[in-house]
Amino acid sequence: MGPRAVRGCGSAGQVWQDASGLCCGALPERRRAPWAAATAAMTDYVEEQQNELEALESNYPDSFTALSENPPSFTITVTSEAGDNDETVQTTFKFTYSEKHPDEAPLYEIFSQENLEDSDVIDILILLALQAEENLGVVMIFTLVPAVQEKLNEIVDQITRRREEEKKLKEKEAEEAEKQLFHGTPVPIENFLCWKAKFDAELLEIKRKRIKEEEQAGKNKLSGKQLFETDHNLDTSDIQFLEDAGNNVEVK
Repeated sequence: MGPRAVRGCGSAGQVWQDASGLCCGALPERRRAPWAAATAAMTDYVEEQQNELEALESNYPDSFTALSENPPSFTITVTSEAGDNDETVQTTFKFTYSEKHPDEAPLYEIFSQENLEDSDVIDILILLALQAEENLGVVMIFTLVPAVQEKLNEIVDQITRRREEEKKLKEKEAEEAEKQLFHGTPVPIENFLCWKAKFDAELLEIKRKRIKEEEQAGKNKLSGKQLFETDHNLDTSDIQFLEDAGNNVEVK
């Protein structure tokens, strides 16, 4: 039963009655129905989201792409500044507003990425989660995007430093290899003497084989008479020579 005004109470004003009994004074303000308050709150969320979408599209015309209106969904591409070798890293995020954004964090995912390691992707997602938690209650995409931009710049710097360290390491390894080439590997005296004894034995064996081969070759070598007796073509070789040369043989 709602409040019911009754006359009386003199100059004090009105006397009104509710479930608790008679009261004197001004009528209380009628409370707004719960569904009306909820509708007004939802209207506020929609308005805030729409304002943020318009601002994002205006500030990021080349990287903002609207995907759907209900629920509001869009992508934003974030690219790092160029490194020393003009290299960049890049990621495209997909954001989807919840009904109560910005009092609730938007849904987000990495839509695509370039030149990022898996560990970099994990770090970026953790960064987004922390930033979203800290900025609940206010439009936050304008905070999330610069935070990611700064993180990507740090990643490019890390890539540059890592490549410089790898280059220095390779140069050092090349220098060490060159030193080993000219200076060799230190060998204990015992190992050297063992190697030298083995080397001398192998060298002596080679000399023995060579001498034996030379002696064998000397035994098998025929004298002129033996060659004449064994090769019958030598019997007529001089005659054939004279016939081929004709009657004139030039002697110098």
